[in-house]
Amino acid sequence: MGDQKPPRVFAGERETLMALLQYQRDSLVRTIDGISDDDAQRSPVGSGTTLLWLAQHVAHAEQLWVLHRFAGFSLPTSDPPATVAAALAAYRETWARVARVVEIADFDDPCVDPNSPVNLRWVVMHLLE
Repeated sequence: MGDQKPPRVFAGERETLMALLQYQRDSLVRTIDGISDDDAQRSPVGSGTTLLWLAQHVAHAEQLWVLHRFAGFSLPTSDPPATVAAALAAYRETWARVARVVEIADFDDPCVDPNSPVNLRWVVMHLLE
């Protein structure tokens, strides 16, 4: 599948930011989906980063920033998924949980974590970077 261009959304801040975040999510899934577990655990770069680790990392980042630091939910205590299919399923599940939090919050609302003195707008922008 070829590259897809980011959405050109003519909407408010929330809709625009969330459309761009979803574009980033979908782009990563398109890159990883269908790759064998063995290939997803190989690192082509000196840092040791693998596609499986990247899928685990982005899911964790959304859980950490939106669900835990912003909304105050506990982080999962289980080990990260060990297969591509499980990692992508966990990532997609995270999207749904994040969407529920974001849709009822205001972008000016602060994180409940006192060690994260930022608002939801900053959190979403951080995930986009």
